Amino acid sequence: MILRHKEMELPFRHPFTISKGTKTVQPDLFVSLEWRGVAGYGEAPAITYYNTTTAGMADMLQQKKAEIERFAMTSPDRFWHFLHHLMPGRSFLTCALDIAAWDLQGKLLKKPLHEIWGIKPVNMPVTDYTIGIDSPERMVDKMLEKPWPVYKIKVGTPGDLDRLEALRRHTDSAIRVDANGGWTLQEALDKIPRMKDLGVELVEQPLAKDDWAGMKMLFDKSPLPLYADESCVGEEDVDKCHGHFHGINIKLTKCGGITPARRMIRRARELDMKIMLGCMNESSIGSAAMVHLSPLVDHLDADGPLLLSEDVATGLRYHDDGHIDMPNGFGLGVDVKSGLFD
Repeated sequence: MILRHKEMELPFRHPFTISKGTKTVQPDLFVSLEWRGVAGYGEAPAITYYNTTTAGMADMLQQKKAEIERFAMTSPDRFWHFLHHLMPGRSFLTCALDIAAWDLQGKLLKKPLHEIWGIKPVNMPVTDYTIGIDSPERMVDKMLEKPWPVYKIKVGTPGDLDRLEALRRHTDSAIRVDANGGWTLQEALDKIPRMKDLGVELVEQPLAKDDWAGMKMLFDKSPLPLYADESCVGEEDVDKCHGHFHGINIKLTKCGGITPARRMIRRARELDMKIMLGCMNESSIGSAAMVHLSPLVDHLDADGPLLLSEDVATGLRYHDDGHIDMPNGFGLGVDVKSGLFD
């Protein structure tokens, strides 16, 4: 195989603020795996609070490039296990390569990914649209700029309820909130009942990722469903979240790609837990991978291409009703813009 990579910074349409900070660009690493003239593509956005940078991922790729290129690609599943042992603890980079391997497999088999997995493109959840923390007036402006059936509202700072009240005055759309671990237990106990009165649908990661005792107390008392994000990084966390959260947010980047995500979906269903597929502001490459899996889950957060003002691929079609067309091209079903790896 021939391995290529490219570091980029994709600008946001608006400054994007969560309880952990603000950013105006999304650092991203793109990879290409080419075999006999056919190339598969993958990506991994860099997230500072996971201590992951594009430079760090690129350095690791350079160190392991020869071994990766020598791998005899027989299946993406075997490739993932090879990467898992070759680069332990490097889930973001493993994700990028895993997506590329699946894209390559689909192109070689001349099938879209959902068809390879036997997934029918029916009952696909709509994607939400995320609005970052800002003044109530600016958040309302962003909402009115993008009418959408489901909003994810970032919370976790003083003034959460004022912002939600302002938004609710201007929309009847479903609202979900994501605190990114920004509340104390007492704040969550105080705010969540009032959020239910505002028609909030669910709450994502209310407490710090390792506050399991607090989450157990909140799980027993919350009038709204609670979904784990930072508390559910990899496969081993699904069972830990059972009895502390009503559902989990599976993100391909943090868990290590499509291959482990499929196992996490199966395990969550065995535990009768709800499932959200979430994004880390991926371009259409990473977002397409999520869309192929989306008929298997309850909620979808794949709005990265809508939040970014620049994309690296085409072919992923979003509709104003929140639905995304299932890509029918081979592999991921998106076309990477020429010159990406120049």
